[in-house]
Amino acid sequence: MPHLDFTQPPFDVLSLAERQSVRKHTQIRYLAKGESLPVEELTYLYVVIKGQIEQLLDGEFVASYLGSNHADDYNNNDWFDSRRLPESVVTPRLQDGKASNATIEAAQTYQYRASEDTLLLQVTGEAIDKISAQNHLVRQLLSDKLPERLKALQQRRQNKTFALSHNNQQEVQQIMLQPVTDVTLLPVHIVEARSSLFEAARSMTTAGLKHVLVRPINHSNHDVSLSHGPNHLLGILTDTDICRAVSEQQDPNTTPCQRYANFNLRTINAGDEIGDALLTMTRYRIHRLPVLDTNREVIGILGQSDMLAHISHHSQLISIQIEQAEDLSSLHTAVELIGRYIRAQHQNGVKIGNISRMVQTLNAQVFTKLWQLIVPDDVVANTCLIVMGSEGRGEQIMRTDQDNALIIRDGYMHPDLAQFAATFNTHLASLGYPLCDGNIMMTNPMWRQPLKSFNTQIGSWLKNTDPMHGIYLSAILDGEYVCGDESLLTQVRQHLQVAHRQSDPMFVRQFARAALQFGDVNQWWQKFVPLLAGKSASSDIDLKKTGIFPLVRGIRTLALENDILDVPSTKNRLKALVQVHALNQERADTLLEALEFFMAQRLSVALSTDDRQARQVNPMMLTALERDLLKECLAVVKSFKNQLRQHYQLEIS
Repeated sequence: MPHLDFTQPPFDVLSLAERQSVRKHTQIRYLAKGESLPVEELTYLYVVIKGQIEQLLDGEFVASYLGSNHADDYNNNDWFDSRRLPESVVTPRLQDGKASNATIEAAQTYQYRASEDTLLLQVTGEAIDKISAQNHLVRQLLSDKLPERLKALQQRRQNKTFALSHNNQQEVQQIMLQPVTDVTLLPVHIVEARSSLFEAARSMTTAGLKHVLVRPINHSNHDVSLSHGPNHLLGILTDTDICRAVSEQQDPNTTPCQRYANFNLRTINAGDEIGDALLTMTRYRIHRLPVLDTNREVIGILGQSDMLAHISHHSQLISIQIEQAEDLSSLHTAVELIGRYIRAQHQNGVKIGNISRMVQTLNAQVFTKLWQLIVPDDVVANTCLIVMGSEGRGEQIMRTDQDNALIIRDGYMHPDLAQFAATFNTHLASLGYPLCDGNIMMTNPMWRQPLKSFNTQIGSWLKNTDPMHGIYLSAILDGEYVCGDESLLTQVRQHLQVAHRQSDPMFVRQFARAALQFGDVNQWWQKFVPLLAGKSASSDIDLKKTGIFPLVRGIRTLALENDILDVPSTKNRLKALVQVHALNQERADTLLEALEFFMAQRLSVALSTDDRQARQVNPMMLTALERDLLKECLAVVKSFKNQLRQHYQLEIS
């Protein structure tokens, strides 16, 4: 006789006594192919041992629940609570732009039919209810409310990673107390002070370094020691120093190193802690520290990038790395650390919303630093650099297409603005932020204009039904400040509000259509049917088209209708929609939880594969709990799209 697998949810959170109770109230149920569960048996929690159950509503296919013979690589058996009512029972409606508490009467319950010979375990509902009353984890896992079940998934991930997270925190503290010699040190290369800059550059190139130490004149060739603190014997010459000499038109072949070397070095002892080195680098804004042994001899050079890589999962340390970056190479190191930070945070069970907001902050610092490295101060002061799309909304995790624009103060001109923009976008691409396929970047003159021209352009978008204008308007609605004069973006938003109020009332209705274009609601669920001939590739679901895009676009549309134009993030738009009573709190929470579930799944795909777009997910690769939640989140999208259709009176395609 098959037994319940107490290593799988929802049974893996049961106590010994609860497991014994479940065993007493469990029996086997067999359904032949085509046979359905009778109404009187819709009082159980079922676990599919082998075979497949189709869930139907009014004869229409809703979902599939699979036994281990369909997912034996993952040993996950699907389960379902046959007492759960159809989602339509609690779907809120919008009436005149306001959330309504009206609900739709359910004509019947779900039906469950075996699509092949199927073996089930059925657990009495009364036993499950009794356990749920005492065990909040079981109660969350089996809740009718999607946010509760998503919290359960999050809690499970956090429980699994709690020890890891706790150990990581202890490890971080221990790392900061480790000696600096635990970091890989750069080798020591010394040139004479009389050596030419050309000889020093050749030495750097041969060693693969960006610096050499410089021995001053009249110093013993065998003594490479330093005194602790700024008064020492050796100096340092960097590639930046050589560039400075060239810019000053010095001849590298005849100019001695001593003229450009820095003899005001800070050093650190081999036994000093990494935390001390970090403080020294931060305090004196330096990137390299010679490391001295007990004999006061230099045994290596501690590089800032190597040290930060050693402790890379700290966002504040990444921020320091970005702030102190002096060139594209050092900025690239910081960007790579952001990727490591994302992976560490996700593995530690941190909520995707928290990760995305921190990544948005760090990315903004990268963009700011890059812009400041490229343009003179007066350009920064007279322009406003903004990012748009998922980056602007703070919902971007991995690095995908750039979406940026430059708003220029009216009357300000600089002959090199176009070149600055091209350099910025090109450098961002070299840092791993791909160029935008739709050319929504400041290299495009459309996205690099004076304030007045920007506003005129926005007004034309609101008067036209061209689908591209809807895309452009979506981009600017998602715009978020990065650096420069923020008041320029504020004025754009103010103009947006005025122009929208003066636009055709039917514009929003047309704007909403885009939310219904992707992910045919009648086809999503078929993706869960096991595929014939083992062609698993076609079972992939496009999370962006079927999940993220309809939610983001639909919520943006409701925000536009309600004049909510000053917040670009979906989360803040939902908060504002609740405040103006366009959505109720429960509905807003459910929509946000569904969106963040899709984002988390995309991140999981990106981190486990080479697919940086990370749009496709194969349901068969998920755990039973994740599959169940994916179905529920797609059901939320389906009901939200129907809600938009009803509210904006759009025909069903």
